[in-house]
Amino acid sequence: MPFDPHIVDCWIFDLDNTLYPPSTRLFDQIDQRMGLFIRELLGCDEIEARRVQKLYFHDHGTTLSGLMHYHATDPYDFLGFVHDIDMAPLAAAPRLAERVAALPGRKILFTNGDDAYAAKVLAALDLSESFDAMWDIHAMAYKPKPEPAAYTGMIEALGINPETSVFVEDMARNLAPAKALGMQTVWLDLATDWGDRAKDDAAIDVVTDDVVAWLDHTIATLADPATLR
Repeated sequence: MPFDPHIVDCWIFDLDNTLYPPSTRLFDQIDQRMGLFIRELLGCDEIEARRVQKLYFHDHGTTLSGLMHYHATDPYDFLGFVHDIDMAPLAAAPRLAERVAALPGRKILFTNGDDAYAAKVLAALDLSESFDAMWDIHAMAYKPKPEPAAYTGMIEALGINPETSVFVEDMARNLAPAKALGMQTVWLDLATDWGDRAKDDAAIDVVTDDVVAWLDHTIATLADPATLR
């Protein structure tokens, strides 16, 4: 069934590499900080830290979840350390802000990061006023996307009707639980190494490589009486 924006009253967006492009290499800084944290925690070399970091990410959804599971790492210590990065690569995104503001209904930020980090990113993008609510890794009780509990917890806490919601995300594997709950889904395919991992075509309604262009098309569709059912 084709994507129908007319039924949407809740627009849910991922943060990293969705609201800003991977070309900023912001996550490279976080990646390096994660490696340093693991090296200091385990007393290992850079190669072993990298192996552990990626193993935990792939097996547990986030590196943090693996560290909490195996090493009882304090999430606030970890997140504060790895998110102590330079936001200078980010720039204000006025076109994105205008399009998000034009969407009818609520706008929700759904991120495996934490609220403090997300607030800094949104401020750098000039999107601080663009979202009505945020569901972060603390709210998820450290069960990150694509864990089903991350989605059901958000739906219940924020009073979201999944059948009138759409989720926009750059990691295809994170769309399947949303689709299973009845949401429409948009995959932002940025040709990254991680974006199409565990991709399920049946869980994706729309594929785009430009979130602003998709929003332009969506807003135009909403404004066109001929598209009303």
